[in-house]
Amino acid sequence: MVAGAGLVLASRNGFGQEENMSTTDGTVDPFPIPQVDLKKIPAEFRRQTVEYLGHEWPGTIVVDTKTKHLFKILPGQQAIRYGVGVGREGFSWSGEAQVGAKQMWPTWNPPAEMVARDPNAAKWANGQPGGPDNPLGARALYLYQNSKDTLFRIHGTNAPKSIGKAMSSGCIRMLNQDVVELYRMTPIGTRVTVLPSDPQQIFEEDEIAGTAGGADVIQ
Repeated sequence: MVAGAGLVLASRNGFGQEENMSTTDGTVDPFPIPQVDLKKIPAEFRRQTVEYLGHEWPGTIVVDTKTKHLFKILPGQQAIRYGVGVGREGFSWSGEAQVGAKQMWPTWNPPAEMVARDPNAAKWANGQPGGPDNPLGARALYLYQNSKDTLFRIHGTNAPKSIGKAMSSGCIRMLNQDVVELYRMTPIGTRVTVLPSDPQQIFEEDEIAGTAGGADVIQ
């Protein structure tokens, strides 16, 4: 069964958005962290602590692309829930990964496919330096599978209105003030589970895995 498929969470009264949370991670930041007016963000996509009844270990990151939430699992059956932007139809990704690299104010290197179809990306074919105008925002977590870069990221954004929507090219977007906190709490090697937006895909993957693995078990 795909890990994370049993994700069960519920909001708890008494936990809410922390207006004064820290936005630094102990290093010299070359740019100020853009603070978003949270009143402009729908309540369901503001950072909050929720009850977690799933089976993932504390420290794990779970992304629910259907509800457009990212969960940082905490001890004691709790999780921090963040609103995120996800990939639009045809560009979404799901699966298991690990955080293979982290970067402050990352350089954006659009893939060749994006450069070919997007004039705005084409002018940065050789990379856009990190900064407030960079679409990757203040921090990025690079997702790896089997020690190879998947080219998918969890990153900040300079477009806070995209939070709660499916409009990216597959990566997971967070408010800059949220991704800075997640960056600080997440070491290299952290497990990441990205759930598909269509629950049926989970069962299809289970059936494929079960069929492929049956002979190995017998042998």
